[in-house]
Amino acid sequence: SLQKTVASLLNFTQTTTTMMSFRRSCLLSLVAFVAVEAFAPNSHHRPTTTCLFEAVENETEAPIATAARTVSVPLSFDQMCRQVASAMKEAAMEQGQKKQIVRLLLPRDATYGDLGKNIEASSTPQDRNSASTEQISLVPPDESWQGGIMQLYRAASPTAQEIMQTVVSDTAGGLPPRIQEDRTVDESGVDGVGLLTTDDNQITCWLQPMQENVNAICQMADNTDDDDDDEPNNNIVALINPQWRLVDDALDTASKSEGFLGGLANFLGGKGGAQKQLKDSGFKPVYTLEGYVCRGNNVRLLQVLDSEWCVFCERDDGESFVPVGSTPTRPTYQEVDQMLGDSDIGYKYERDFG
Repeated sequence: SLQKTVASLLNFTQTTTTMMSFRRSCLLSLVAFVAVEAFAPNSHHRPTTTCLFEAVENETEAPIATAARTVSVPLSFDQMCRQVASAMKEAAMEQGQKKQIVRLLLPRDATYGDLGKNIEASSTPQDRNSASTEQISLVPPDESWQGGIMQLYRAASPTAQEIMQTVVSDTAGGLPPRIQEDRTVDESGVDGVGLLTTDDNQITCWLQPMQENVNAICQMADNTDDDDDDEPNNNIVALINPQWRLVDDALDTASKSEGFLGGLANFLGGKGGAQKQLKDSGFKPVYTLEGYVCRGNNVRLLQVLDSEWCVFCERDDGESFVPVGSTPTRPTYQEVDQMLGDSDIGYKYERDFG
């Protein structure tokens, strides 16, 4: 009798546990369904989004014409270097802007998802002739780089050297100049800062400078202004991929204010004081190319000299970009999202799942 009672209790317990597991599974499924419906776009947009985005994939690459100039996003490492060199030369020779700020993407092996692989070796200018176009991607200098700031430096240094050689070679003709690399400006040795100078001193590039380098940068730029040189393309001082971000956080915003609060914010790492110092010294952006992901799509933001900020969205084939709009000032993430919506470009997962 006792054994029957125990067996009945065990059977009841197993049945109850099974029912609870079933109810829990149903409840989780219901919550997941509600979450997807709440955050996904309205269903009546899905067919239109997919069809329109597929339709423009058959069109040719279209640049964006702004009031100042027509710009197009570079599709290869060589195109990007030529664009940057052209902007630097035009700024120096035609506008007299020799103190320049450049932000660009960096070359990386397309198989960068393979952890532990040396992924910047085949993307250097010396090796790009032996590497196919499919092996090299232009990637934003963000947290996706496995090796951090030093890996960024290993990709940025040959990129900067290629740009410097293009600027001087196209202007003077003949053989490209020799470039000297000075790593002593990186006191710790691991902050990813370098100083590149052509042997004729026509171009000096601070590579990935930090806020701590701003005093030295401005002093060098002031010394350049004191030099007597009639060549219009000489004595360019450029900052390539500064380590401070374009967007402001709360500390950056506070550091731009006057008084004790602004001084404290600058002391704690706000970039307002450094930016003001560079602006007072005469530094201006001449080329800015950045990228991030919006709605699951790779987005590129591009400004060249006095052009507007132009926004491009990568096509699904990954080989070209669709222009989606432009703004006089740098667009926010929300504005870019709105541009994609206005261009009937929806979430990438919708197209992936049909």
